[in-house]
Amino acid sequence: MGMYLELYTLSDENIRRVSADPPLIWKVVAPDDPEAYENARTKKPTGFLARLFGRQSVTTPQREELALRDGEVVDTELGKAWHGIHYLLTQTECEGEEPLNFLVSGGTPIGDVDVGYGPARAFTAAEVSAIREALRPIDDAFLRGRFNPSEMMRLGIYPEIWDRDPAVDDTLGWCLECFSSLKAFIETANERNMGLVIRIC
Repeated sequence: MGMYLELYTLSDENIRRVSADPPLIWKVVAPDDPEAYENARTKKPTGFLARLFGRQSVTTPQREELALRDGEVVDTELGKAWHGIHYLLTQTECEGEEPLNFLVSGGTPIGDVDVGYGPARAFTAAEVSAIREALRPIDDAFLRGRFNPSEMMRLGIYPEIWDRDPAVDDTLGWCLECFSSLKAFIETANERNMGLVIRIC
């Protein structure tokens, strides 16, 4: 168990569709689980009278279609390294300047559909381009210079393993490897003019 961060490519057109019908987010983050979408569209009665008189569930109006094209819903994940990477990029727990704080902040929430730890967040292709430009000059040397295990432990940077002996558990190396994958993923998404969806689950 734990908190994992996942990223998915999505076109601006489909970001608009998902924003108009937030339960559609399940077709992005769980495409092999059609029931997740149908269940999310159905609002269960929660009031006392609704339970007492057995009022039928109310379905949200206006279904949107989600026609995916090549390059959409390509995904990657940072595992539990996401918060460590956020710290290395921003030197903060949950704050930081845009767009480098994109792993934990920014973008547009997709309704109020809980897809793990709250709603997913969407970034347009233009926002992805800005993220790519901000990440471009950042290399391993820059991130190594920001690695501060004692401060990360003090701030409670998840998963709070940063003070381990690097000879036994190279937590910085883990973050650097995941950051390299993240940077390549963002680069490819930008080349394909894709937006992004991010969730923590």
